[in-house]
Amino acid sequence: MNEIKAKRATLKQKAIHEGQEFLGISLYLAFFFCAVVTYSTVLLGKFHVSYFGYGSALINALVIAKVILIGEYARLGKRHESRPLALSALYKAFLFTLLVLAFHVVEEMIKQLVHGDTIGSAFHEIRLDILICRSLVIFCTFIPLFAFRELQRVLGEEHFRSLLFRTGAMSKSNAD
Repeated sequence: MNEIKAKRATLKQKAIHEGQEFLGISLYLAFFFCAVVTYSTVLLGKFHVSYFGYGSALINALVIAKVILIGEYARLGKRHESRPLALSALYKAFLFTLLVLAFHVVEEMIKQLVHGDTIGSAFHEIRLDILICRSLVIFCTFIPLFAFRELQRVLGEEHFRSLLFRTGAMSKSNAD
């Protein structure tokens, strides 16, 4: 009986941790994606506020955050964690950008197939220029994300959060 309670407690802790990771990544991505929507709106001279762009940005942030967690669960990029943090972060940013690109291609294919296209014509209808531009934005967004995640991995989650969010954290660590 105690063993079952312990497993439930462990599963609950994992679910809470996973939820916190998902929320943190989603908020980070939503910030950048909404900034891109705002920039595009101003650049194109659209002065009426369209919430559709922001809604799409938030949904994309949630989907891409889940793709990142799936990629991490599949241990994507683990082999390069012994390299310097900058290289490991760049490698993971690139690798996860390719993963997101693959998900976007599959998503676009499914959209075209739902609209009655054949696989060949669905692939032909995909706008690669738009997907490549999206991937560039995502790659640039992923670089600091994975730099922080690599730093967190090396320092340990508690120490990393302490350095970022607690007042006087640096003076405490220097006193040790």
